[in-house]
Amino acid sequence: MPELRIDRLSKTFQRTEALREVSLDVADGQFVSFVGASGCGKSTLLRLVDGLIPASEGSVLLGGSPVTGPGNDRAMVFQEDRLLPWRTIERNVVLGLEFQGQSKRDSLARARELLQLTGIGKFGSAYPHELSGGMRQRANIARALAVDPDVLLMDEPFAALDGQTRELMQAELVRIWQDSRKTVLFVTHQVDEAVYLSDRIVVLTARPGRVKADIEVALPRPRTLATKRSAEFAGYVERVWSLIEEEVRESMEREMRDA
Repeated sequence: MPELRIDRLSKTFQRTEALREVSLDVADGQFVSFVGASGCGKSTLLRLVDGLIPASEGSVLLGGSPVTGPGNDRAMVFQEDRLLPWRTIERNVVLGLEFQGQSKRDSLARARELLQLTGIGKFGSAYPHELSGGMRQRANIARALAVDPDVLLMDEPFAALDGQTRELMQAELVRIWQDSRKTVLFVTHQVDEAVYLSDRIVVLTARPGRVKADIEVALPRPRTLATKRSAEFAGYVERVWSLIEEEVRESMEREMRDA
């Protein structure tokens, strides 16, 4: 039994079909990225796995049990850090643990451990407005990890960062993932980001989103930013981009025919 099974999952919003019969098995500890044209349902898929919205058809199974709503076995990291401005970074990280009823002492110890893991251990007493965007996202990741989820869901977490900070955060995420070995589902528009981070890349078709390709990324680990300069890396980027380009072109042609 895979840790996560997505079985013929479909979602329709009123008259818009976002996803159609998406099926996927994800093993424990895998890092899987989802890419595709804008509007192909990548973020919708994460929200279905997180239980934030109900499926129209199909199911999500985690450890063999159906997902019927949000739970502590999953945690979402959004594009915006969504830190509470009146709480210190440390107290933001313990928020989920407070909801679980854990003791203050244990919660603070866990928060400090995770702030060290994410590289901002010296900033636990700072407030969100005192930190850079990249540091706030590190705190956001620490908060998600604090509840010890089985699956970490990341919806374009680095999209709002500048290019240099984004590259550094990619390297940090690789390090954090290697230390924690969480199962990660990651949505991005950046193909090179997907190739650098992932064990697998799932390419979705234009709306309604279906699985167009499921590509294993056989680049050796551990990876560094120097990995991006290899010919093998460039080959993966070109392969994924060509699939997305093909899908976008076919979608545009369909729209022109239907106009």
